[in-house]
This record gives sequence, C-alpha cells and structure tokens, in this order.
Amino acid sequence: MDPVQIDCCVSDAFQAWLAQAGGSLAVSTYQAGKVALLGWDGRQVTMLLREFPKPMGLAMHEHRMVLATRHGITIFADAPLLAPEYLEDRSGRYDALYLPRVTYHTGDLHTHDVVIAPRGVILTATRFSCLAYLSSDFNFTPLWKPRFISDLVPEDRCHLNGLALRDGRPRYVTALGTTDVQGGWRENKADGGVVIDVESNEVLAEGLSMPHSPRWHADRLWVLNSGTGELLALDPQTGRRDVVCGLPGYLRGLCFVGRYAVIGLCKIREKHIFGGLPIQTRHEKLNCGLVVIDLTTGRVEGHLEFTAGCEELYDVQFLPGIYRPMIVNLEKPQARQAMTNPESSFWLRPANEIHEPPASAPAESVLPEADVGCPSA
Repeated sequence: MDPVQIDCCVSDAFQAWLAQAGGSLAVSTYQAGKVALLGWDGRQVTMLLREFPKPMGLAMHEHRMVLATRHGITIFADAPLLAPEYLEDRSGRYDALYLPRVTYHTGDLHTHDVVIAPRGVILTATRFSCLAYLSSDFNFTPLWKPRFISDLVPEDRCHLNGLALRDGRPRYVTALGTTDVQGGWRENKADGGVVIDVESNEVLAEGLSMPHSPRWHADRLWVLNSGTGELLALDPQTGRRDVVCGLPGYLRGLCFVGRYAVIGLCKIREKHIFGGLPIQTRHEKLNCGLVVIDLTTGRVEGHLEFTAGCEELYDVQFLPGIYRPMIVNLEKPQARQAMTNPESSFWLRPANEIHEPPASAPAESVLPEADVGCPSA
C-alpha cells in the first residue's frame, strides 16, 4: 500500500508565533499513524513525520519524551551531542535527537493520556477505567479508579481519557460518562462528560460533551469540551466554567506556552461514536490542525491546518529550547548506530569504523563458503 501523503498549510501569524515561541511542537495523530515534529529553521515552519502504531498520549519532561502507542509505552531520551550529525551529509540540521530507550509492553489498554510524575509514568488505562503505573512484571499496576467503577475489567465503562498533574501529583481526570457497564458512556456522550478530582474522588463538573485534555496551568484548570469545540477554564472550588473560545473542530490535545494555548482540532470521520455532537451543528466545516490562542483575549493568534492525509489529532506538546527536533523509531538504522553514555556519545557508522586488513590463513584451514554461510531468513 502506498503511503498517504500528509500536507499542511500555516498562517503567517502561526509562523511568526512559532519563530518567537522559543521551541517546537510535537503532535500525535493515531488516525494517520504518525508523530509530527513542527520546528523552525530560521526561515519557515518545518514538519518531520515518523510512523508509530496508533500514537496517542505524549508527555515531555526535561530531556525525556513518553509516547503511548497501540500496545505499549515507549520512553525516549534526547541525545543532543549526536543530533547535529544525524544526517552525515547535512551537519547541524537538528538540535535534538529523541532515541527509544525503554518500551513497556502494556497490551491494548486503549491508553490515552500519559504524564511523567515524580514516581514514574502514569497512564490512563481507558479500557480498564483507571489510572495506572507501568510495570516490569504486569501489563499495568492500577493506581486509582472512579468511585462509580465497581471493578477493574476490560470494558471501557466510562471512557476515562484525560489526566492532569498538579504539584507533581495526578489530580484531575476527564471521563465521557459516570456509567459502570460496558461501553455505557456512549448513550449520553453528547452531555454526559465529567471532570473528577482524583484526591477527593468527587465530580467537579458534569454535563460536558466528550471532554479531553485537562491541564493545570497558571493556577487554573483548563479542559477541552471537545464535543462543543470549546476551551474551558474551570474553577475546581466552585465548579464554575468559563468559555475561553469556540473553535471549528472536535478538540483534542492542549499545551501552554506562556500566555498562549496550543489546541488540536479534529474533523469527525466516524459517526457511530462521534455523531450527534453539538459541534456538528455549530460549524458548516470542521478543520484538522492546530490553533494558537491568546488566553488573555481568547483570540486565535495563528493556525496550522492539515489539508490532506490527516483528519484527527490526539495530543500536542511544546518542546522548549528545541527548534529542529528529530525522533527515531526502532525501524530506523540510526536507532542502532547511536551510542550514548553519561560522559560521551558516538555514532557507530561504517564511515567511522577502522578496518584492519584481514589476516592470511593457511590454505588448509579455509572452508568452503557453503560450510560457513547462513541461510537467508
């Protein structure tokens, strides 16, 4: 099957914003099976795409990146000393190189959000309606579940999807319902969504339309009311919700850069799950891409639109201080050629190897090629 080409266009305002933002963006799209890295080369926005099986939640902390995929969680680490020489014939093109370091084989948990907490990576095990830690002995170790969930079974009872840290601890989650039966959230998906306080296990807000991407930023809780296309500012004490802006898309993915929010927009392809949502009657056309919102005014400061090959996003993260990132999946030879330790880094490439001349062997010790060869796989 021929690969699908992904195209995008950016507004002048988005280019200007990214040029001064002091970093780059990482975006996951499970629909297209890609992680997109959006950088700035001093003249224009650049986009690099890497294939992963159903990439979902992304998390960044210092030099680490965590990515949830269909059957696992992979932890990447930046190798900045190797990044400039990633391309042997174009030195200096990249300033960060995210290499795969550890993969946890979780199985298909329907993992959505992932976060990096002081005690390790925490994930939303959506199929089991709980938060969980990674484990070296099991597919996952349960951490917390809503009080209305009676049992940890693979039935996606409430579609627990989003997770926000506060002061380094898991504090707020989003779910598409408060049901305790298999797939029960689907019946009232248009207005059955909730935000839950993990510490008190109390519902802070209800009546939401398929909420996603809760985030704690600037001493406020922010939530995407995805089915209405709205960014909400939510007061955890009173439950008051303020609409910051409305956008022409089903919203997923939220990160912050100072006073700006970067939000992911999706089209609605699949009507069985996503049909009948308010956003479909509010706009004639839904877009897929990113928008930059000024939180002080609620205005769009710039946008990037995917015009072909990509219709749904899941997550977006900001990479501060990095302008041209590269990420490597295990299929790339560079994943095997890169060699790092705490004190130094090297490329193990044919061009860097020192070849000793072959030693002469006595004629009688030379075996026929058929005796020493290996069959092709």
